[in-house]
Amino acid sequence: MRVVIAEDSVLLREGLTRLLTDRGHEVVAGVGDAEALVKTVTELGEEGALPDVVVADVRMPPTHTDEGVRAAVQLRKTHPGLGVLVLSQYVEERYATELLAGSSRGVGYLLKDRVAEVREFVDAVVRVARGGTALDPEVVAQLLGRSRKQDVLTGLTPREREVLGLMAEGRTNSAIARQLVVSDGAVEKHVSNIFLKLGLSPSDGDHRRVLAVLTYLNS
Repeated sequence: MRVVIAEDSVLLREGLTRLLTDRGHEVVAGVGDAEALVKTVTELGEEGALPDVVVADVRMPPTHTDEGVRAAVQLRKTHPGLGVLVLSQYVEERYATELLAGSSRGVGYLLKDRVAEVREFVDAVVRVARGGTALDPEVVAQLLGRSRKQDVLTGLTPREREVLGLMAEGRTNSAIARQLVVSDGAVEKHVSNIFLKLGLSPSDGDHRRVLAVLTYLNS
């Protein structure tokens, strides 16, 4: 897996690089601001060496507001096959929603505290690089709890909401079954009911898991 890291803290950038390289992944570039991120990825793309995934801080110089996430959104539009995982100190719903509002593949939003859980963090980076999703449980909980989303979720049972939350984190059916201590078959039934209630037909293919999340985000 080839990774570009965008983080203005040199210490954290080097730490992320070490975590990934120690596990056999290649960090092809590390940059400290959003402008350098876009420039680096663009140049790599022109060379036919586009990375598999970008790991970027939401807030970067010069204003430390939303430069990182805006660069991520721009890169996803320019390079639809590029995975993007953003890191944030806090749950910032607007940024999470903006990032998820585009393509339904290869996107992640994690809190920086999650980096300390090394295995989960690296698994999330790999999942996003392969076109999957990785949403922090706290992000999911806050988004699902917003009152303006209740109309979309009204038809779901409490268990189905729980399953949807775990789906949004990027967990597989088997992982959800282990978390809830139920059978794989029970989870498959809940997932099918969620798709049905959210109006997602089989023709939507493998993306239905992400579309299920996007349905309430975009409502």
